[in-house]
Amino acid sequence: MEKAPESLEVVLQFFADFSPTQLQQLIRLEQLYREWNTQINVISRKDIDSLYEKHVLHSLAIAAAFSFTPGSEIIDIGTGGGFPGIPLAIFFPETKFHLVDSIGKKIKVVEAVKEGIGLTNITTQHGRAEEIKNKKFDVAVSRAVAPLKDLWTWARPLLRKPSHPAHHVAPNGLPFPNGLICLKGGDLAAEISDSGTRPRTMEIYDLFPLDYFKEKYLLQVPFG
Repeated sequence: MEKAPESLEVVLQFFADFSPTQLQQLIRLEQLYREWNTQINVISRKDIDSLYEKHVLHSLAIAAAFSFTPGSEIIDIGTGGGFPGIPLAIFFPETKFHLVDSIGKKIKVVEAVKEGIGLTNITTQHGRAEEIKNKKFDVAVSRAVAPLKDLWTWARPLLRKPSHPAHHVAPNGLPFPNGLICLKGGDLAAEISDSGTRPRTMEIYDLFPLDYFKEKYLLQVPFG
């Protein structure tokens, strides 16, 4: 196995139970994103050195707060370079993830990273979420793509009725989510009010007490 880079330690201090396969996939991410970022800029130049904190760990805030059932289907709306979808697909290998983005070159990077680390539980689509027809998902996830009002407008028609009871929890004690889960930052009061939704809001700093996560939030809008 390749040696884990020091920068991965920021993830391993919060998640200690990765399998050897998952750990190898995480290790490979940095090299692959560095290689692709020289061709297609999917991660800002100043953030590539903080890939594991600002992108991987940020994405895994969802895994720290919720559990996904094996076989469930998740759509990542506006995945960009593959966040939060790729880290979540590594974390939940028995869950299916569909990563969607309107920019083709970003989906090209996602496909390359997926193949490069051997992820078999990801499918991709070049297009907009609102163009998807005749397909339903258990959960929609998104990371700083659009205002909550728009995200919920796009996500709601794509969600199926929950197959598990409300507040049902996984063996690890975390709830199984339904609806929309999104990662956002800053003052969200006006955005939440404008959305007409009543999301559950969690501070990521409470999950990962690192300076980067101050004023960053996890929002869940339940379906139903």
